[in-house]
Amino acid sequence: MSEPVRAVIADDQALVRTGFRMILSADGIEVEAEAADGVEAVAAVRSTRPDVVLMDIRMPRMDGIEATRQIMSGGADETRVIILTTYDLDHYVYAALTAGASGFLLKDVSPEHLVAAVRLVRSGDALLSPTITRRLVERFAPRDEAKAGLHRDLSGLTPRELEVLRLLATGLSNAELADRLTLSATTVKTHVARILSKLGLRDRVQAVVLAYETGLISPGGPSATG
Repeated sequence: MSEPVRAVIADDQALVRTGFRMILSADGIEVEAEAADGVEAVAAVRSTRPDVVLMDIRMPRMDGIEATRQIMSGGADETRVIILTTYDLDHYVYAALTAGASGFLLKDVSPEHLVAAVRLVRSGDALLSPTITRRLVERFAPRDEAKAGLHRDLSGLTPRELEVLRLLATGLSNAELADRLTLSATTVKTHVARILSKLGLRDRVQAVVLAYETGLISPGGPSATG
């Protein structure tokens, strides 16, 4: 049997934490700790090393965006963060993605969707499609961000991998990449996996953000069909 999913819940409302704990526990997901603010969330993650963190955005002492940033920069390589909020605002989503989150859900999510999201993110997939991520990055990324210099060295990628990354950032799926490049689906999956590994990225959403931050593709640039 596979090991159970381990989670930390960070929210300043005790009733919300209790509700999430009940939902997750009922499906066999172990809640390792709860946190009432961002400072407690960072400490809980560092002590328990969970698979997934459910992170509220608006919390006292430290908000969920900064807590996510500290968690992702603190060596918690196997931990994934899902941002949970009542605010369906794109700029929160973009801030969460650039901080290192792998997904975003509203707090009124159904129990089934919540459990599915936790298991999906734990498996290494992203909770937002590259197409949605592209829309967010194009809208909120600073227009002069590419001029600030590369955030990460892309020289380790082969010309083919750079091409795959550039097309991936436009929102193409693996099937669409295979069709565009006249490659097999298996070959495309291998290219994507190598790109993520070489760049130290957790998922395709992070790859889209990085492609814009490094200037590989620019806001307002060619679309998947352009």
